[in-house]
Amino acid sequence: MIVTDAWEPQVNGVVRTLGRTIKELKDMGHKIELVTPADGYYTLPLPTYSEIKLAIGARADIEHRFEVFEPEAVHIATEGTLGLTARRICIENKFPFSTSYHTQYPEYISARFPIPESWGYAYVRWFHEMSGRVMVTTRTMKELLESKGFKNLSIWSRGVDIEQFSPSLRTEDRGPFKGMEGPIYLYVGRVSVEKNVETFLKQNLKGTKVVVGEGPAFEDLKNRFKDTVFLGAKFGTELAQCYANADVFVFPSLTDTFGLVILEAMATGTPIAAFDAPGPRDILPGTKAGIIGNDLKANIEAALKLDREEVAKTAQNYTWRACAQEFFHNLDPVPLMERRKIWQRVKSALSLKRKRRIID
Repeated sequence: MIVTDAWEPQVNGVVRTLGRTIKELKDMGHKIELVTPADGYYTLPLPTYSEIKLAIGARADIEHRFEVFEPEAVHIATEGTLGLTARRICIENKFPFSTSYHTQYPEYISARFPIPESWGYAYVRWFHEMSGRVMVTTRTMKELLESKGFKNLSIWSRGVDIEQFSPSLRTEDRGPFKGMEGPIYLYVGRVSVEKNVETFLKQNLKGTKVVVGEGPAFEDLKNRFKDTVFLGAKFGTELAQCYANADVFVFPSLTDTFGLVILEAMATGTPIAAFDAPGPRDILPGTKAGIIGNDLKANIEAALKLDREEVAKTAQNYTWRACAQEFFHNLDPVPLMERRKIWQRVKSALSLKRKRRIID
């Protein structure tokens, strides 16, 4: 059973990662019960991030699905209302579960509200403290969270579809960038304050800066940076063509835990320019796929000189099947004999709870 507050129609790295991991797990023969806000629950939009819907009053239904499905393992992917509900159900029934740390919420919250990061870390540390395995994207994130007092951390990396994101999509007329002055510097992702897009747009560069994506800062940045082309959100082949026809992919974020878009750009042969931050720090050093450092403009100019064939080769080290296998290994399912004992106890407890509800 996988419980997540982030799911379609949201467009972000968490949703893409879960979607591809679930597909690979099913192809490997595993059965998945997926609990999401799209399952008919009453929802409210998350403040400042309205695409995320917080499900309210889902406990009874999740308990029922939990009992019927009898999962061998429960994974809680997000720290929202569904994640909180599933966490409570597992703890009350003494059922082991794993979690994952997809997003640096303390940093995101502090970027939007006058709330100290320490408060955010207190919450997420509490959320994950009972997890048997907390999955993180990179070694850098593992070390960071260990320094914040997190326990039971394991790495769960990411993958990329090298058939969908292919160097063959690069065309002489530059496809979606036809007629624009080169070089083309591309950003793809959510257009919001925590992504640090403004730092990229402030760079004085010869050529054209292009932003693909939407978000709460979209209109403000579009009005202020007239020399930048804002294309809005792109999907599927159109998105892959944007990656392939750019000259440098710029990743200005300082708060991402990985940056799935980095792999997508690399798979098309487009070199990366980024800060020395979690994600780029774990993917790029030791490769010929990108440049990281504290001077973004210098990184961009250096990335222009990289060999696109070498960039594309680096992306081949990341597959979704390997990602799914790593996820499954981290789940550590309950052994069969112990599982039978647990489920006898759980079913008895949930049955008694239903009877009390009827009486009440």
